[in-house]
Amino acid sequence: MTVNADTAVHAFAAVDLGATSGRVMIGRVGEGRVELELVTRFPNGPVEHADGLHWDFDALYENVVAGLAEAVRREPGIESIGIDSWAVDYGLLRDGILIAQPFHYRDDRSTRGVDEVHAIVPFAELYRRNGLQFLPFNTLYQYRVDAPLAEADAALLVPDLIAFLLTGEQVAERTNASTTGLLDVHTSQWDVELAGRLGLPTTVLPRLVDPGTVIGTLRPELVARIGAELPVVAVGSHDTASAVVAAPLSSPHAAYISCGTWGLVGLELPEPVVTDAARAANFTNELGVDGRIRFLHNVTGLWLLSETVRAWEAEDGAEIDLPGLLASASDVAGDVPLFDANDPSLSAPGDMPARIAALIGDAAPTTRPAFARSIVESIAAAFADAVRTASALSGRDVDSIHLVGGGSLNRLLCQATADRTGLPVLAGPVEATALGNVLVQARTAGAAPVALERLREIVAATHVPVRYEPR
Repeated sequence: MTVNADTAVHAFAAVDLGATSGRVMIGRVGEGRVELELVTRFPNGPVEHADGLHWDFDALYENVVAGLAEAVRREPGIESIGIDSWAVDYGLLRDGILIAQPFHYRDDRSTRGVDEVHAIVPFAELYRRNGLQFLPFNTLYQYRVDAPLAEADAALLVPDLIAFLLTGEQVAERTNASTTGLLDVHTSQWDVELAGRLGLPTTVLPRLVDPGTVIGTLRPELVARIGAELPVVAVGSHDTASAVVAAPLSSPHAAYISCGTWGLVGLELPEPVVTDAARAANFTNELGVDGRIRFLHNVTGLWLLSETVRAWEAEDGAEIDLPGLLASASDVAGDVPLFDANDPSLSAPGDMPARIAALIGDAAPTTRPAFARSIVESIAAAFADAVRTASALSGRDVDSIHLVGGGSLNRLLCQATADRTGLPVLAGPVEATALGNVLVQARTAGAAPVALERLREIVAATHVPVRYEPR
């Protein structure tokens, strides 16, 4: 803790892991302010093994530990560590040892489990129990085809797995556990009856904890390496849960879009919506911090643009100036053709321009700026549709949209979303996930207010959103 003349600034380390990169950040909280300092950023992505697509988890973990050591070197007063990541993927432990590198959710193995699961428990019943939209990579489908599961002592989602390696404690943080399909959406407890019907061993399901729980302290060997004996605190370990904590929602009628590789579009509600209409619209009910419900729809986000740019760079043998490309896309006159951003054909890596062109057909743009404009406008159209549907299904009118995450820097996307929804878009903060991670730690340490609304006021005061009015 850094002490000034009459104020105290508290420091926390946030480990924030995304599907394409990870980072360690220092968050400083004090005087109604929260600020971030980037310590390290490192790549993350799928690697092909003989049995399918995996994460390079060993490299990921080493980067996390090295980042924490550097954070402590820069800020010796760090008080705790929080970890968030993407959802659904997990590692299996036997006798405390990781059996294999965790599978990547884009590996097609889980699709083999979909029919098996639905043959035992129809999707309509699943939805009433877990409230989750259908995604073929949801954890329970992965579990169904994971033969080593029967030999494991525990299955830990990625942030819980890292927390275990840091502390030796096996837990499941609830916001991320809610994405597995095995958490009862009404009680927020493991649905052991459902697991039994699906032939899944309930012994692998760890003890559930809420955001703000102190999981444990660093193992002695890591204290020596990192340079401090620090507690690891459970935050909203699903990255979207942390992002929504820091989305400075201006009213109960504000929608949010957490936009990066995916666009998570929805509303914060006090209770789940598990109606037949919500199921048909493929809306999900995931847990947020403080028991809130994140009623949302997964829209394929900037993955479409990043994969397209990656293909063009491979074709050119040179890096593309993305800001320049988006500026040129903004200058494209007239309408551009749209495509379904959620089409299943776009879910896997590889040659994204060809697959998008196949969806558009003969009207596919022939210039890269126009093609990029089609991608951005199609994402915005999908966002707009999800906002309207969330409003209709929940019975809650929407008066504004808070777009947070990396997508908030994409001015073309923000304006297109405002135009297509007819609602003002308030963009930022970019680092919403890390901010939410830090604020939950700060609240646990007594260095920030308890109410989520007060935490959001701190974010709004220190990270003023950019407003886009519909044209």
